[in-house]
Amino acid sequence: MGVNLDPVLVKHKTAIKDFSGNMVSVDAYNMLYQFLSGIRQQDGTPLMDLSGNITSHLSGLFYRTVALMEEGLKPVYVFDGKPSPLKLRTLQERKLMREKNELDLETAIAEQDVERIARLKRSINRITRDMVEEGKMLLEAMGLPFVQAPSEGEAQASVMSAESQVQAVISQDYDCMLFGARKVLRNFTIYGRRRVSSRNIYVSVEPEYIDLQENLRNMGISREQLIDMAILIGTDFNDGIRGIGPKTALTYLKKYGDIHGVLKEKNLDVPDLDAIREIFLKPEVIHEPKIAFRMPDNEKIMSILVEKHNFSVNRVSPYIEKLKQFMEKGTQSSLDSYF
Repeated sequence: MGVNLDPVLVKHKTAIKDFSGNMVSVDAYNMLYQFLSGIRQQDGTPLMDLSGNITSHLSGLFYRTVALMEEGLKPVYVFDGKPSPLKLRTLQERKLMREKNELDLETAIAEQDVERIARLKRSINRITRDMVEEGKMLLEAMGLPFVQAPSEGEAQASVMSAESQVQAVISQDYDCMLFGARKVLRNFTIYGRRRVSSRNIYVSVEPEYIDLQENLRNMGISREQLIDMAILIGTDFNDGIRGIGPKTALTYLKKYGDIHGVLKEKNLDVPDLDAIREIFLKPEVIHEPKIAFRMPDNEKIMSILVEKHNFSVNRVSPYIEKLKQFMEKGTQSSLDSYF
């Protein structure tokens, strides 16, 4: 979810290979939701193994991560920790929406409304603790590093970019810019054609990047003012001000200087304002986390994907070979310097 800054941002169409050689942090929960919602069977049901366990997230982590590496990217996944208390409202709203969709799905099934059933199935996504832990196990078996954030994963991923540990962040959320990510890479794991369930059509999805400094210059504001804009619009930590969208918020910030000036002039109030600003300006993160790439463990990958979850040996094996080639290439050019 996150803040809606789309109408005021400059975005550039790109190709994944244009970022070849770049180490990138990946907002893990953001990607897992994409995999769960996007990697589906024709009827909207997620991929499952023979025991009925959902495997869409593992399919995405394995095949699409290797595809990114094939284009020359070096991904470091970052997982969420404990959410801020201010985010509990957003999490509760998501829970209530999911429960509503589940009730609607029961009705659609009873009415045998095939199209609505498929649409609702795609909208119901739940990341469980087991999914997260198994995802970490798979990444470890693949020889890929991951970082466990103390709090917000996108904050950790973004600060890693701001501090030049990685060159960019792969995420769909604009919030990464608020946390200081230098570049945000969108549609890097869902490029191609994507089905819009509500309209039963397919749309083209192309990779794009957003440069923080370019956008700040274009809007004529600082990152602090960008954060104030987001708070006026509404973030995961507050509802925003009714009637204020991105363009109006930008106009107000340029006219009144900061959110305090806007609120005073318009006689408005934002609860927990200072705490929300602090989340973006001084997020709880690990500075300089250890990042190391290793050779993949073939047996562990096969154990997780093939033996436990019934993935095809014939499809998994070539991807393991690709992983080995990437890691061997890194070793030949000095593993530390390449990765």
